Amino acid sequence: MKKYKSNIPLVTLKRIQSDFPKVKLLSSNDSAEFIRQFFGDDISIFESFFILMLNRANNTIGYAKISQGGIAGTVVDVRIIAKYAVDSLCCSIILAHNHPSGNTLPSQADSKITDKIKNALALLDVVLLDHLILTESDGFYSFADNGLI
Repeated sequence: MKKYKSNIPLVTLKRIQSDFPKVKLLSSNDSAEFIRQFFGDDISIFESFFILMLNRANNTIGYAKISQGGIAGTVVDVRIIAKYAVDSLCCSIILAHNHPSGNTLPSQADSKITDKIKNALALLDVVLLDHLILTESDGFYSFADNGLI
């Protein structure tokens, strides 16, 4: 039998040291306050979408900017979110995006992508804890607090 040599490197699991702050999040208010730091001065100009990854104890282990769009929307690819979930070995995720308009209420598209992401993450045994919509002011909307997750 002929043996084939693979060009794919062998992957090993090991812990990677990180300077990312380990913060325990206990509420949607804690989450919104923590996530707000990832948005820059452009929070009222562009719509951006982030994920925050957490371990089983709800401690933050990392974040990723998934996309940045225009004034009224941004494209969110569920596969990219799933990749970050697998790579980080997180147990749960919090989604966050901003509405430059200042309106905190979710659109139909916001609700649809939330459900799609929640269902995809469930296949990986990753829990979607919340989806936050932030505005330039301190206001935010929590899907979890409003019974939508």
